[in-house]
This record gives sequence, structure tokens and C-alpha cells, in this order.
Amino acid sequence: MNIEIINTGSELLLGTTLNTHGAWMGMELLGLGLRVQRQTTVPDGEAIITALGEAMERSDAVIITGGLGPTSDDISREAAAEVLGVDLITDEAALRSLEAFFASRGRPMAESNKKQALNPVGADILPNPNGTAPGIYAPPRMSGDRLCALFLLPGPPNELRPMFRAEVLPRLRALAGVSGDYQMQVLRCTGVGESDFHQDLDVQLNAIEGLEIGYCARPAEVDLRLIGKAEAVRKAASIAQAAFPEQCFSACDENLEQVLVRLLSEQGKKLALAESCTGGRIASRVTDVSGASQVFTHGFVTYANEAKVEMLGVPADVIERHGAVSEEVAIAMAEGALKSSGADIAASVTGIAGPTGGTEDKPVGTVWIGIAIAGKSYAVHRCHNRGREVFKQVVSQTVLDFLRRELLANSK
Repeated sequence: MNIEIINTGSELLLGTTLNTHGAWMGMELLGLGLRVQRQTTVPDGEAIITALGEAMERSDAVIITGGLGPTSDDISREAAAEVLGVDLITDEAALRSLEAFFASRGRPMAESNKKQALNPVGADILPNPNGTAPGIYAPPRMSGDRLCALFLLPGPPNELRPMFRAEVLPRLRALAGVSGDYQMQVLRCTGVGESDFHQDLDVQLNAIEGLEIGYCARPAEVDLRLIGKAEAVRKAASIAQAAFPEQCFSACDENLEQVLVRLLSEQGKKLALAESCTGGRIASRVTDVSGASQVFTHGFVTYANEAKVEMLGVPADVIERHGAVSEEVAIAMAEGALKSSGADIAASVTGIAGPTGGTEDKPVGTVWIGIAIAGKSYAVHRCHNRGREVFKQVVSQTVLDFLRRELLANSK
């Protein structure tokens, strides 16, 4: 099935708004075994008509995002009606829904909002419980010999995504005749390079009939995407997890911080963090996860040596003798965080993010990671000299992984 996306909005081309729709919908469609063949971005206005006419000539389904608002430059409805050769009429049910939306919020509905109840004759209204702009579905028969299905969706992600899952995916599944047995699974791994992943898995996975595999590498993480019949996906996932049992931290597309928060919750343990060179990045990632407040107690950002001494109790003479970036200081920071917080496990990080500050003995990218748990503390040395931002991301990933492994080891 040939599916094309048209994203509308001048702000997308100006760069003031990041366009995430195509990537998100592409991943959703992969779960059905469908592919986005082309994605086009056009400014508000007449360009939508040209883009839609061309797309419908070569596609089985076209999805337009945006242009369903009440302003004069929101013309996706008008463009669809013109290309389909039909009139626009007010959909009474959509109008009542709009009036109810504003009434429930105690706000008067502007006259311009009535435009959002307009619908091409013969098309279906797609309800939008999260906003004022209903979606529109024009089935293939409306496009004549082209037999191209057309979906018009609102632009805001919090409106588009629920509508896409509830209204678009079921219709595309029916139009494409997709089997319900088709699946996609993503395995996420850390502590292993992409080349090692390829080398150890490709031959075995390519031998599985009807399986499509893909790899996505990012700093300190490699994702394995498996697509195919359920049995093929299950077999491939089992092979990958057996080959990298410690590195594969998720088989259900969880990120590392979600896994860590889940493990802490399951074990009834509390976490504290002491950060220097990451500046709070690790704590930020942990607190991005819903439920983190139940397991995360303290986050110390001790960038200056004085802060390490005053907040964590790191002996000043230890910093003087070994330097702030050292095994001894990393351990003292982790132990100090554990003691001050009363948590069950603590991690620390101290390093040189660069691009300045390195020495011959401690080059830019040097980092020490400390772990402290009741009756045990240790530190590990790493070097990640790939730019300041990547350094902080890789170090935060590494710390989260050490914590994950420690929790898993203590649960056995």
C-alpha cells in the first residue's frame, strides 16, 4: 500500500516548529507492516491544493496534517473539497460537538470556529475529544478512478496521535487487508557497539523467513527492530536476548530510565544521585519517568569542589591529593549521597566534559562513576571524548546501566 503524508504549516518550513509527525506515524504504520513512501511539507495556503492533487495521483492513501483550524490560512478542508470535486457543507453533529467543547470550558465560541464543522460532501467526520478540530476521512470511492483514501488530521500532536490510533489505523488496516498476526518489536541494548550487534546476529536473524530487521544506533545505545509474523518476531527476539543477555535492557521499547524506575519500584528501593560533570542530566532523565517520586529521593549537583565537601562530605584532603576527577572522589561522592539521603543505592559521576580542562593524565572525556550500596562501594573509569553534549548523554546512559545491573544482581 502506497501511503503519503503531507504536513502543512509555514512554521515547519521556517524551522520554528519541529515536525515529528512523519517519524511517529511511520513507526505506528510499521506495526501493521505498512510503509510511508513519501513525506512532503508545504506552507499554509494554496500550495496544499497542488501537493494534494499530485499525491492522490500516485498514492493509495494520503494523510494531511494541520490546516484544520479556524483561521483564514487553514485551508486543508477547502483543498480536499477542491481536489475531490465536491462542496463543503456544515456537519451538524460536528457543530454541536464544537459548541459543547466551548460550553464545557465556560468560553464563548467565536464565529470563526464554525468553519471547523465544514465537511466535504460524502466524507466522514473523525471525532476529536482533545480539541476543536475534527478530522475528516474521504474513502477511496470519493476520488474516482484514483481510488485514493484521504485523511485530514489536526496538527497538534496531542490531538493527532489519539485520532490516528483510533480512527486512521483501523481504516488503513481494513483497506490494506493487513493480517492481525503482523507484529513489530523493538529491543533496546546498551554497552555494545552496533558493529558487534551486526556481526553476532545478522546471519541468524536473516535465516528467519519473513522477518525484517533494522538497527538504530544512538549514543551508548543500539536498538534492534524486528518486523514480521508473530512467530518469526518471537524467535528473533529470543536469539538476540540470548546473544546479549546483559546488554539487552528492554524488549518492550522501554528506555533505560523507565527500566531503572520499574526495577527500583519492584524491589522497594530508593535511589540517590550525586552529579558533577553531567550537571543533573541523570536526575532529569529519572524524573522524566512517571512514578519516579516513589523511588528517587535526592539529586545532588555538586559541580564545585566546595559543594562536594559541604553537601556530600567528601574530605577536602582527598580532593587535594587525587583531584576531583578520580576514583577516590567518585566513591566518596556516592557514599556521601547514600548516607545523606538514607537511600538504598546511590551513584555518582565526576569527569571532564571538555572541550577544555583536560590534562595528559586526565584527558577530556575522562569520567569516574561511583556506586554505593549497603556494605559495598566501588568506582569505574571510562573515557568518552565525543563532544560535550554527547559526553553527558553517554555518561548518563552508562550510570543508569550500572544501576540497572546492580539492581538485577542483587535481586538474584
